Amino acid sequence: MTSSPTPGPARFNTLEESAARAELHEVCASSAWGSKLLAQRPYADADALFAASDAAMAELTTADLEEAMAGHPPIGRPKPGDPTSSREQRGIAGASEELKAEMLELNLAYQERFGHVFLICATGATGEQMRDAMKARIGNSPEQEREIVRTELGKINRIRLARFMEEETA
Repeated sequence: MTSSPTPGPARFNTLEESAARAELHEVCASSAWGSKLLAQRPYADADALFAASDAAMAELTTADLEEAMAGHPPIGRPKPGDPTSSREQRGIAGASEELKAEMLELNLAYQERFGHVFLICATGATGEQMRDAMKARIGNSPEQEREIVRTELGKINRIRLARFMEEETA
């Protein structure tokens, strides 16, 4: 006996490929990640979609990770007019001017060291927590940081996929 798809991924399962690809690009800017998820449709339920997302994230190359990171604004500077980055970075919005200035300095130092934005799953984190994480991670090797970024991207993707499925059933 096969189970029918839950309401969450039902619409995603039936979207035309170009529309589904566009939805996935809003979740993660890596085209390789999106292609892997598209290739496995239909999904029986949200857990199957999350598992596919995690597996695709684990397989991304350095170049794929760079493409994914390029879709994320620096912490403390959400994309203007982008409700997703504003919502995800809510913890920094009410931060003091001193903390915002410190985050800007740390962002620049991090980008200088690693060549990409500092990436953290900011949902639910305070500005101080994000700052402390950046301070702790700036001393990592590029290899260590790449794997932390992979983990953080995976968390972000799960949150965004869950939100997408919630919107689809609303």
